[in-house]
Amino acid sequence: MLLKNITQDIVFEKLDEMLPNIVKICTCERCRYDIMAIALNNLPPRYVVTERGAIFTRVSSLDVQIAADTIIELTRAIEKVLKEPRHEIHNNSQQ
Repeated sequence: MLLKNITQDIVFEKLDEMLPNIVKICTCERCRYDIMAIALNNLPPRYVVTERGAIFTRVSSLDVQIAADTIIELTRAIEKVLKEPRHEIHNNSQQ
C-alpha cells in the first residue's frame, strides 16, 4: 500500500511548465522547493492509497478548476520567493 498526495504531483508538473516563462525567478533547488511548499500549504491535499486510486485522481487533476487553483497558488508562491529568496545568491541559471 502506498499513501500518495496527488496534489504534490500536480504542483510539481505545473511548476515545471511555468518556470521557463518567468525570467526573474531563481530556479535553484531551494527556491523551487520553497515555491512548491508555499503552494502546497494553500491547496487541498488529494490523498490516494492504491495505484488505481492514483490513476483516477490524476485523471480528475485535468479538471479546469484544479489546474486554475494550482496556477494561482504557484503564482503567489513565486511572487513571495521572488521578493524574499532564502539564499544569498539569486541566480536564474541554477537548476
